[in-house]
Amino acid sequence: MSKRKSDSFSVKDLMGTFIKENNLSTGMQKMEIEEAWAKLMGQGVVSYTDKVQLQNKTLVVSLSSSVLREELSYGKEKMVKMLNEELGVELISKIMLV
Repeated sequence: MSKRKSDSFSVKDLMGTFIKENNLSTGMQKMEIEEAWAKLMGQGVVSYTDKVQLQNKTLVVSLSSSVLREELSYGKEKMVKMLNEELGVELISKIMLV
């Protein structure tokens, strides 16, 4: 009978290893960005958001309201900072509102 190793791993560490080994980090980042957008912007903005997509460090946000698009355009730098802080990593360098 073989002995069990007494090494213990946290679920977070195991999931991180699994994601890295199976090249799933891009998909996970996409989900995290969408969740961070919804959390930070609130239900009012999310209801007018059609799509949130990361393309080469640029967050492309498709909005159905031109008025909201104009209002949000004044705070792009602040949104970048808030989203990167929420994600815990410097993923976004600029935001494009379309």
